[in-house]
Amino acid sequence: MLDCLSLILVVAVKVFKKTTPNGKVTVYLGKRDFIDHVDYCDPIDGVVVVDTEYLKGRKVYSQLVTTYRFGREEDEVMGVKFTKEMVIGQEQVVPLINSKMELTPVQEKLLKKLGPNAFPFTFNFPEMSPSSVTLQPAEEDQGKPMGVEYCVRTYVAESEDQKSHKRSSVTLAIKKLQHAPASRGRRLPSSLVSKGFTFSNGKISLEVTLDKEIYYHGEKIAANLIVSNNSRKSVRNIRCMVVQHVEITMINSQFSRHVASLESREGCPVTPGASLSKTFYLVPLARSNKDIRGVALDGHLKEDDVNLASSTLVCDGKCPADAIGIVVSYSVRVKLNCGTLGGELVTDVPFKLLHPAEGSTERQRFNAMKKMQSIERHRYENSLYANEEEDNIVFEDFARLRMNEPE
Repeated sequence: MLDCLSLILVVAVKVFKKTTPNGKVTVYLGKRDFIDHVDYCDPIDGVVVVDTEYLKGRKVYSQLVTTYRFGREEDEVMGVKFTKEMVIGQEQVVPLINSKMELTPVQEKLLKKLGPNAFPFTFNFPEMSPSSVTLQPAEEDQGKPMGVEYCVRTYVAESEDQKSHKRSSVTLAIKKLQHAPASRGRRLPSSLVSKGFTFSNGKISLEVTLDKEIYYHGEKIAANLIVSNNSRKSVRNIRCMVVQHVEITMINSQFSRHVASLESREGCPVTPGASLSKTFYLVPLARSNKDIRGVALDGHLKEDDVNLASSTLVCDGKCPADAIGIVVSYSVRVKLNCGTLGGELVTDVPFKLLHPAEGSTERQRFNAMKKMQSIERHRYENSLYANEEEDNIVFEDFARLRMNEPE
């Protein structure tokens, strides 16, 4: 019987990889989600491993490509295209031109592990580049969904302008996301509105206050309502909604979608001279809006769990109207039904919906929740237990394995 039994826990570095169809070039990325911190953005750091004998004097190039689809693919007729593809970064990887480039810790570990045929590359997102957003298509829609997408494309060619072949090229989809600032602040968004009536004295007043200005995905939103009825009308019922506002800047199109709603008659009718205080709790989630066309999501990786699109942030000194791509914002909308002749009293209170900041307690809780959901759905798991060296690296194929479920 052993007196002592110990397991060594080694933090494994997960690295995503994808190989060309001919198996000669493999691209490694340390992550697929790159965070825009408003004042700076995470660099795209990767490594390319190539069979040098296959090149025969040719070179290996990598590109950072963004695709902006602002119309349905099935509506493209007579040569009219509703998509724009732009190469926003290009670099020759093999032979390596910038041998003195600054390497990230992940690149250093990969170069050490993969040997002399590994070559690093780094891209930076341009300033004010839009975040990854996908507009959810309807069931009857065909083709690619509308939105903003990013990918890293690597190919073998004699020159950077030469057309690449599918057998010697590989594309890795990535996402550019925005996280909340480290502090959420103490400001409580609020709105106070009132409504008068043509043939009746007095007004109905409505005050709505939120408990925070910044909410995290999956967090409960509390809207505190105070209704004061100083008119001769009655409030029949109250409806509270979370509204997602979407602007497609390319075609100057704007629309809204209700991503959470709740209607209540509790405490109603609010008769003349009476008042009502009530709190509504709402949780906007992507999985609750799977059948609603046009809902904006935080990018779209085929088998990845996605959230509702985060609120679009701009750095200090920049106007929100200067944002490009697909601009997303949120508000809590409250409607008071004052009867057939009285109409409705409506107000909106804006707020921000974002991912927790890196390193925060909320972020750790958020990651733990996502991991638990992944396990519950029978996704693959990578063991973190090993007896190997400290810089243990777990390689994962970029194209995720599909889950085989009975129909």
